Amino acid sequence: MTNIELREFSDNDLTNMVIEDKAALDKLKFAHYVSGIENPAKIMQLRRKIARIKTILTQRKKGIR
Repeated sequence: MTNIELREFSDNDLTNMVIEDKAALDKLKFAHYVSGIENPAKIMQLRRKIARIKTILTQRKKGIR
C-alpha cells in the first residue's frame, strides 16, 4: 500500500493494521530462522509498511498533516 492509500484509513484502522502486521512479521521472522522463506525481502517490506503506518499516526497526533 502506498502512503496515499494508508492516509485514507482512520486511526483505529491503522492501529489495528500495525498490530496485525507485527504479528505477521513475528511469524515471518520465525519461519525464516527455522527453515528459510522463499522471499526474505517480505520481512523488509513488512517492516517498512509498519514504519509508514506509525509515521502517519505520529503525524496525525502532532497535527502535522
